[in-house]
Amino acid sequence: MSVANLLAQWRSNSQFMNKVAAWRILPGSPAVYAPAPPPLHPTLQRALAAYGIQQLYVHQSEAVEAALRQKNIVITTPTASGKTLCYNLPVLHALLAEPAACALYLFPTKALAHDQLEELNRLAKAIDAVDPTARLAPSIAAYDGDTPTPQRSRIRKRARLLLTNPDMLHVSILPNHAQWADFLAGLRWVVLDEIHIYRGVFGSHVANVLRRLQRICRHYGATPRFICTSATIANPTQLAERLIEQRVHQIERSTAPRGEKHIILLNTPLVDAEKGVRRAAVLEAADLAAECIDAGLQTIVFGRSRVAAELLLTYLRAGLERRRSRVEQPFPAGNEAVSNHTFVAAEHVQGYRGGYLPAERRSIEAGLRSGLVRGVVATNALELGIDIGGLAAAIVCGYPGGIAATWQQFGRAGRTTDAAVAVLVATAGLLDQYVIRHSEFLFEQSPEHALIHPDNLMLLVDHVRCAVAELPFHRDEAFGASPYLADVLALLTEQGEVQRHGDRFFWSGLRHPAREVSLRSVGGEPVIIQQVPPAGEGERSAPCVIGEVDQASAQLLVHDGAIYFHGGQSYQVQRLDLTALRADVTAVDVDYYTEAISDSEVELLTCHAVRSAENSLAAWGDVAVHAQVIGYRKIKRTTHETLGVYPLDYARRTLETSAYWCEITPAVQQELEVAGLWFDSVNDYGPNWAEQRAAVRARDRGRCAVCGAPETPGRQHDVHHKIPFRLFGYVPGLNEAYLEANRLENLMLVCRGCHRRIETAGRYQTGLDGLAYLLSNLAPLYLMCDPGDLGVYVERGSPIGRAAVPDARTHAPRVFVYERVPAGLGFSAQLYDLHETLLNAALESVRSCPCVHGCPACVGPVLDDQPLQLQTKRLTLALLERLAA
Repeated sequence: MSVANLLAQWRSNSQFMNKVAAWRILPGSPAVYAPAPPPLHPTLQRALAAYGIQQLYVHQSEAVEAALRQKNIVITTPTASGKTLCYNLPVLHALLAEPAACALYLFPTKALAHDQLEELNRLAKAIDAVDPTARLAPSIAAYDGDTPTPQRSRIRKRARLLLTNPDMLHVSILPNHAQWADFLAGLRWVVLDEIHIYRGVFGSHVANVLRRLQRICRHYGATPRFICTSATIANPTQLAERLIEQRVHQIERSTAPRGEKHIILLNTPLVDAEKGVRRAAVLEAADLAAECIDAGLQTIVFGRSRVAAELLLTYLRAGLERRRSRVEQPFPAGNEAVSNHTFVAAEHVQGYRGGYLPAERRSIEAGLRSGLVRGVVATNALELGIDIGGLAAAIVCGYPGGIAATWQQFGRAGRTTDAAVAVLVATAGLLDQYVIRHSEFLFEQSPEHALIHPDNLMLLVDHVRCAVAELPFHRDEAFGASPYLADVLALLTEQGEVQRHGDRFFWSGLRHPAREVSLRSVGGEPVIIQQVPPAGEGERSAPCVIGEVDQASAQLLVHDGAIYFHGGQSYQVQRLDLTALRADVTAVDVDYYTEAISDSEVELLTCHAVRSAENSLAAWGDVAVHAQVIGYRKIKRTTHETLGVYPLDYARRTLETSAYWCEITPAVQQELEVAGLWFDSVNDYGPNWAEQRAAVRARDRGRCAVCGAPETPGRQHDVHHKIPFRLFGYVPGLNEAYLEANRLENLMLVCRGCHRRIETAGRYQTGLDGLAYLLSNLAPLYLMCDPGDLGVYVERGSPIGRAAVPDARTHAPRVFVYERVPAGLGFSAQLYDLHETLLNAALESVRSCPCVHGCPACVGPVLDDQPLQLQTKRLTLALLERLAA
């Protein structure tokens, strides 16, 4: 079945069309050609003709011409527009024209580097066939962590065009630059591919690595030029100039041919309109993908997380098997439908994500190019420009969190002039529902800004350490455009890491510091996931490595008891050993997955700015975020119901960063308290609390009622209300509702760990919780950043009651929105400026949502037994009506 036939089938299906929120057709366009610029080396022009390229697209010709004029350039044309030739041609021209010239290609991933190596080798062999004296092919090499040690010395001596990644440049090439002296002295071009990936902490690190690279090149007498490529983002030129600290020329208008593409925004059907519950997006996306694959369309499905991708893979394979089982009799030989139905075998649908071993990923990439793999379920690992052939359909399960990421994923389908279809399947969450209700946001809004902060002092100090270990600093020397070099050198001198002799600063350490600095802020070496024999089987099968995960994610993904998915197979984690950096897993067949439960706390360190708004205070400053994994849930696959909550006890981790916060004024809090619409105070349990607490401890004999753990010296257990205290509506000075709330039958003694798990698993959501949910989901839309860049925390305040002076309150209630990177990237200050805009948008979102009590599309999920007086939507609406201007 062709794409057109499948689309016609969907259009005639009223059940399908009822779910369509928007259907846009992007028309195809023919190619516009131009001859290669005359200065391009004649050998290269003859090789292009032999390679089957008679002329270039206009934008390719413009890019080559600008590069030959020694301009730094950034190319921002869409996916599959031929960006690779834009940098390969000027680089190969330089290598042909100057025997000592060299070039460095930096890719964000090893997989992308190896993919481009194959293309380069094909072109180099065409050049060598035209001119055997060129001998370019042997001088092109990839150099990364997978490069065998015996080959590394040969590459250092022979390579003129090196493909690597920023991590390898940082930890291997720059610290050993003397071994690369000839290469660095001849360096003419540096290619930075997919620079939109270089954002946040990673991008800030990479900018400092490029400062170090350019500094060492100057030492060897070289001043390389840069060619950058990027997906469509709001500020590609600004990002490129921030990365290399030089002016760049942008090439943005694509003249490559493009097939017609259908973009469909699909909303999952409502299961419970009153509660805003919708069918799970993973089930809807899996069904849609099965339909595409069954129709013969090679299809990619994107999940937002590793767990989502593996669930999608499981559901998709099961769905295809169900479809095959419905075929009652075999098709006649030669019938086209036979081929459509042979694609449903499990081995024809594969998963692809970070954590898969390199050999697995490359095998899947080859299968996609050859057509053997008919469907692939991926995370954003396949957003990048890896050549995986011409896919006909892309199914995006859940809004990826950014406009640029969404269009990157859409762009994986239709990489030829044939028609293609891309479908965004929305979840029930606020961000997804906003995009579905405001389709113009996706089709007309500018994509996100990619922000970096190379002078973040935490990162800068690390890279100045590395730089001074590579080459001594002179007193008058600069480090890129950083204004803080003198201060950092003074700090390192004071700490004894650097010694000053006259006008020069020298590294005094025994080891190069680069290996202690991770560019991706993931805490060094990854955690290896190792399959071990089930208990009782002894040595019947040897352990084998099946994947890996970074340290920062290990406690969330491979904690003790976690279900880890790999290639559609379920594994249960028997033990996570963070000292040995190993997670032991065994294969299991279960119908549930797991989800870690984290507990966090925000500590205010410094307030940089504060101002009064309508009925709130807006502020931003520095905070410490303390987070701990305290347990996990077992969740049934098909129904997504919680089967149980289980304890974990890992060490607390602290992140020092920036945050914006909204503080509720005493007048608003008192007004809501009196109206019975405020349940967000730190509980004042009434005058008999000390007496009742002592009685519960005596009754339960100092042991946790859940796990039986005894109290330890210096730390009493907590006393927990079975029916939440706030439901009784006690307000000091207004009533005596505490007497009923504090009855012994309503109280139980629990240890701190069990108390946290009880609260996390079943705590009712209040007005502040609803506000926090809204702010954390709306903030990325206005910042044009990824939702994963931000976190949220609610800090409850002290009660006011009938205090004559409301300001007698000792502790103010606040909602913090914090940045998830050390020291922050500037988002907090922007949110401070957007304070009123965010509150008004939050109010509009709640008022316009058709649910009754609250749902994921407005104030967040609510519990089924949430009492009437504690309806989250009602409480959040009352709060926002007083806060919004």
